[in-house]
Amino acid sequence: MDVFEAIKGRRSVREFRPDPIKEGDLKKILEAAQQAPSAGHCQPLEMVVVKDQAQKERLARAALGQTFIAEAPVAIVVCADVARTSRRYGRRGEELYCIQDTAAATQNIHLAAYALGYATCWIGAFDEGAVAKVIKAPAGVRPLAIVPIGKPAEKPSPPQRIPLSKIVREERF
Repeated sequence: MDVFEAIKGRRSVREFRPDPIKEGDLKKILEAAQQAPSAGHCQPLEMVVVKDQAQKERLARAALGQTFIAEAPVAIVVCADVARTSRRYGRRGEELYCIQDTAAATQNIHLAAYALGYATCWIGAFDEGAVAKVIKAPAGVRPLAIVPIGKPAEKPSPPQRIPLSKIVREERF
């Protein structure tokens, strides 16, 4: 699939069919995340793949009751090992770069999953401490996104976008 087709076609899906994800496809999705750029090549990315139903239900509760997380066959918790970036960049690495790096990885997850025929949703609304507890994250590892993945059971319409003419400036504002 063409990358521009994936970028324009991907939607946030909150209804999933129970069909399992092929292990080979899951590996491709995880490898796509691994290939994301990172500041200073510090690679703070850590991922927890959750397939166990009870574990997905705990994640859904930690995500403020977003029950569709538990309906997907797989949920990936995207985390940052903050020290990997802060050792090199200090506070800016801790507060910005590791978040940008994991966001790039999360976007790759979405695009790779879509290209393989799966649907995703970027979950950022959750109790970080509760999610860390569910996945038993060690100290210094922050969960920053949850991505449920599965075959879509809905086809959301494209959302309205602000026109480029309203968001692009040349040289300055």
